[in-house]
Amino acid sequence: MAPTGEHTQSEGETLDLLLATHFPNSDVGEGGVEPAAAHRATPVDWRVAARIITHRRVEWALDSFSPYKSPGADWIFPALLQEGREVLIPRLVRIFCACLATRYVPALWRQVKVVFIPKPGRSSHCGPRDFRPISLTSFLLKTMERLVDRFLRDEILVLRPLHPNQHAYQAGKSVETALHQLMVRAEKALDQQEIALGVFLDTEGAFDNTSYDSMCTALTRHEADQTIVRWIRATLEGRLAMAALGDVSRSVACPGAAPRGESYHPSYGALW
Repeated sequence: MAPTGEHTQSEGETLDLLLATHFPNSDVGEGGVEPAAAHRATPVDWRVAARIITHRRVEWALDSFSPYKSPGADWIFPALLQEGREVLIPRLVRIFCACLATRYVPALWRQVKVVFIPKPGRSSHCGPRDFRPISLTSFLLKTMERLVDRFLRDEILVLRPLHPNQHAYQAGKSVETALHQLMVRAEKALDQQEIALGVFLDTEGAFDNTSYDSMCTALTRHEADQTIVRWIRATLEGRLAMAALGDVSRSVACPGAAPRGESYHPSYGALW
């Protein structure tokens, strides 16, 4: 059902509505948005890439995946990479280092398979917000994301940690710890016969509308290497989201919406 209250009349209209809702400012297209040209790597870029990407870390990243997780557009399962590690990892190290140093993301890695799944706990699933998009990308890109994510956690955030009241993207913290902290404050006020005032905000489409500039600014504020910042922006720009419903398929260029689901690493948005 569209925001006007009218029902969609075909599978194509349903797909258009879902994509327009969850990928705002996107355009129907076939080739995606061309990302910025490859950066001319400096010696500093190569040194940063060599710190982040090593044989042992690539092996760790590949082993962190379940063997038969749903693949991206290239249909490469983690099991294929894991079983061929002896031959593949030395080559992947060179490819990943070159991609990171030069800010380059291959076109196939920028293709995102989008699957819309119903949100649990809803009385009905009539509107586009009653569904959550799961974005599936290449496991080669996901491997690089995990390497960068590990570096951010182990190096950058150790020196400039997140605020202690932020419960996302912090080890040992979750929705449960946030609720526990809230309840402790409320119970303390009740025990002392005081008044507890709570203000709750819900931002609709927070991830959908988070700008790339705000993410990169936050990374810079935490003193992340510009080599990393440039590469993260390149992974976000120029993506092509593809979805299918029945016999109908749609593809939209996504110049400004943050990916969500299995392709999304919190390091891109949590700092923001």
